[in-house]
Amino acid sequence: MTILTDELLASFDTSITDVSTAETLPPVIYTSDEFLEFEKRSLFDHEWLCVGRASRIPNSGDYFQTRMNDEEIIVARGTDGAIRAFSAICQHRGMQLVEGEGNCKHFVCPYHMWTYGLDGRLIATPAMDRTKDFDKKRFPLPNIKVELWQGFIFINFDANAAPLAPTLSRYEPFLTNYDLENTVCPGTFTLTDMPWNWKVMFENFNDGYHANKLHHTIQDFCPSELAAFPVPWDDASNVVFRTNGYIHIDGGFNATTKALMPIFPGLTEEERWRSTFALMPPTLCFGTAPDQAFFFIIRPKTPHTIDVEIGYLFHPTALEHPMFDHLLKMSDAGVQVFVAQDQDATTKVQRGMRSRFAARGRYSWQEESHVQFNRWLIQRYRRHWPSARRPLTLVEDRSA
Repeated sequence: MTILTDELLASFDTSITDVSTAETLPPVIYTSDEFLEFEKRSLFDHEWLCVGRASRIPNSGDYFQTRMNDEEIIVARGTDGAIRAFSAICQHRGMQLVEGEGNCKHFVCPYHMWTYGLDGRLIATPAMDRTKDFDKKRFPLPNIKVELWQGFIFINFDANAAPLAPTLSRYEPFLTNYDLENTVCPGTFTLTDMPWNWKVMFENFNDGYHANKLHHTIQDFCPSELAAFPVPWDDASNVVFRTNGYIHIDGGFNATTKALMPIFPGLTEEERWRSTFALMPPTLCFGTAPDQAFFFIIRPKTPHTIDVEIGYLFHPTALEHPMFDHLLKMSDAGVQVFVAQDQDATTKVQRGMRSRFAARGRYSWQEESHVQFNRWLIQRYRRHWPSARRPLTLVEDRSA
């Protein structure tokens, strides 16, 4: 029996009112296999999904393989310098072409040696000369739509998807002085099979309410009461973000509570007194501090598990610092304190969502981001809900 009923759809309405009256989303949508499958079709099939940084593949022939929305994907830089994404599945017998990352002139299927160019074209097919009416042009690797934003690579399985960048414009003024396209990323690390739903991860990342409660002492410099939501929500937006002020300039998420790396030289004094925390659902969590930016790429696996790829971005001059490697270790050690505390909390939240006593709670004003995230989610749930009586979203109303 389906849980995708009109009653469940109607129950979302109380999660998108003003933060002073809204209640949290129904626990079942964090635990149901059926609901995650619905999200894969309604969200992950149509929204822009972050797969990494463009700097990971700087040269012609560079590529990496990733898994997103149950699909194996190749992201590669062609001989023309353009970044493309396409299925990693050979169009002959379904063999996965590559794993990991590397550099090549073409992709060769290890099963039967079908060979594809860096643009996905099928260019060689051994012993296919006796196959009637066979045309290599009919069997390229399926291309996936790509857009670059602030140095991040996004893909979209929906060939008719609208451009991403205009929908992120609310947040861009807060990033201008970071010049993110020219930042350096020393590498990423991935946490696998983390035991919570992808929405729990998004909510925790942008939750100002727990800042110096769960993270007391180490985050007292960036307290919950200095959370702010500076730009009004827009239902056409694909970014949910907030700022959080510091009690001293150049704060840092480490044991010293001060920035360890060189400060981004273009920042204003106001920007050195705050961080920003942003969601670009359904895959990217992103934040800024005076000396670094940080990102979490989320890949759902089951209703109860996700993989999380974590990386840091620094100003290029940071690498010139003679103690860069040591400072990076110190900075990362500080982040790991937050990660460990958040892992414990989100694991227990997910466990709680499965309880018969799980409630639909109420929000603090410091959780305004959650209501905005709910609005982003629910307009898409409504758009794809399997019901003839689904209500229109606000965006759909305006375009009717």
